[in-house]
Amino acid sequence: MIHSITMHPDDEKLPLVNPRGEVVGEAFRRQCHQGPGLLHPVVHLHVINHAGEIYLQKRSARKDVFPRRWDTAVGGHIACGESIEQALKREAQEEIGLSEFIPKALGTHTIDTPHESEFVYVFVTRHDTPLRPNPDELEDGRFWTRDAIEASLGTGVFTPNFEKDYELLKRAGTLQPAHL
Repeated sequence: MIHSITMHPDDEKLPLVNPRGEVVGEAFRRQCHQGPGLLHPVVHLHVINHAGEIYLQKRSARKDVFPRRWDTAVGGHIACGESIEQALKREAQEEIGLSEFIPKALGTHTIDTPHESEFVYVFVTRHDTPLRPNPDELEDGRFWTRDAIEASLGTGVFTPNFEKDYELLKRAGTLQPAHL
């Protein structure tokens, strides 16, 4: 008899990186989420429509980090042995049903929160057709105007990760209508 084994997400192994993004080891996801210190790589994809509005996801109440907060359209861990591009495509499909897109790299940064330390690869893409938020991953998703985002910054509506990325988006000038 063959038994299937279902792996719990906390048992997932993640690469650990140095401040330059170079892999230096690995750890279980649950270890990476026990506080700052274990720097692990993630991808963020910001989806902007031609009006300059940015799509945000509302994190599920079941998430262990920042549940029910609004966050980047796509965000997720890079798995051991997975390339940045593979992780970006996998996460975009899993979270919002986006499979055809051209990502533009905006850069990297690190962020420490009370939950974890992340090395973030930030991307942006232009997209106007409806997206399909995965109810297993997200509670909601919609496009936000820049004014609505600006009015809610620093109030606890957004994750600190999104707020840090948002500054990068503004500096890059990607929030202008039809910029990309």
